[in-house]
Amino acid sequence: MGKIEAICISEKKGTVKRPVEEALLVEEFGIRGDAHAGKWHRQVSILGYEKIKEFNEQGGKVEDGDFGENLIVSGIDVDSLAVGDRLQAGDVVLEVTQRGKECHSHCEIYKRVGKCIMPTEGIFLRVVRGGTLRANDEIIRA
Repeated sequence: MGKIEAICISEKKGTVKRPVEEALLVEEFGIRGDAHAGKWHRQVSILGYEKIKEFNEQGGKVEDGDFGENLIVSGIDVDSLAVGDRLQAGDVVLEVTQRGKECHSHCEIYKRVGKCIMPTEGIFLRVVRGGTLRANDEIIRA
């Protein structure tokens, strides 16, 4: 069983996100108020808490949202998620649509931190069923 460690949003793409206590996820759109929301396949992004912790243990000094991730989760084997897999937290259902991404140019995150783990560690999802998420909510494989 997993846990949502943090929920993060930003108004512009390619920037760090700021943590929020709760967020409204809109079906087939994404997180209300987040720059990545829209009618496409990368509506929500997830990073594993353990990957961020490992990065910080190597001197990364990053905080929640610094990689541009929407959700930081623990207790779920993020590495094993495949396209088509689903996660559920309360009423919200998310479906994996992409693993990793190509980084065309160094984003603000890379420039500030010196490395970005989203291209290799990020998981992207679409919102199958919307609802409200809060930090510390339980999240499971559906």
